[in-house]
Amino acid sequence: AGNVLTAAQMNGLRGAFRVLQVVQATYATATTSTSTSYVTTGLSATITPQSTSSKILVMVTMPARNQNATGAPFYTIFRGTVAGTNLFSAPGFAQVYGDPLSRSTATGNFLDSPATISAQTYTVGMKTDFVGSAAYAQESSVNSTITLLEISA
Repeated sequence: AGNVLTAAQMNGLRGAFRVLQVVQATYATATTSTSTSYVTTGLSATITPQSTSSKILVMVTMPARNQNATGAPFYTIFRGTVAGTNLFSAPGFAQVYGDPLSRSTATGNFLDSPATISAQTYTVGMKTDFVGSAAYAQESSVNSTITLLEISA
């Protein structure tokens, strides 16, 4: 309300909320799982933050499909392997329901705060919620993409 930032305040803001680096990976090998525990989709990427205060924006786009109308595959992002930290609460960033012949695109975003300057790997995992069903990723060998953006804080 009528306040003006000083030059010192403006300089302090110039370094905040900038994209410091971008890492992108793709994976196109069709992957299927009947597991009710998370397994890797094969899609992962690694980034090394420049500062412990940086945030990592993780963005995923993945062609997906459900095997049958009674089950639902779940897709989620892990820091580390699928045995690592699940960055979403259940069921994950996407579920695919409906006609098993219809393909879908599972998309998810997460802003992580790893608080480290050590290399961080982000892995996309999938599982099915129904014994006898299956989860599909990279359906028809179409590229899945994971993009990691380091954002200064």
